[in-house]
Amino acid sequence: MYLAPLIMQATAPDAAAPNPIMQFLPFAAILLVFYFLIIRPQQKRQKEQRAMLEALKKGDTVVTQGGIIGKISKLEDLEAVIDVGEGMKLRVLRAMIVDVRGKPQPAAANDSKAS
Repeated sequence: MYLAPLIMQATAPDAAAPNPIMQFLPFAAILLVFYFLIIRPQQKRQKEQRAMLEALKKGDTVVTQGGIIGKISKLEDLEAVIDVGEGMKLRVLRAMIVDVRGKPQPAAANDSKAS
């Protein structure tokens, strides 16, 4: 009486072993999503930041990471001296400059004329 369930379980067909490639596929998909949503945009931002820092020149108006706005009066390899007011100059690391304020573009001749 007690042997019947054991015999039925013993003769049950074994489930097919899952394909190892199919087990790896979700992990690979997660890595791809992680790369395209996090790593690649971060690399793009770093490249843009590096290009912006290399293009700095004397006279540019910049914003530091601390929110200080000033005009560059001297540039060195790792540091910049910015003029933040009347006779007030600050020495900051170039890496702490997060934005270059754009100079206003002059209006095109066609735009300034009234029709």
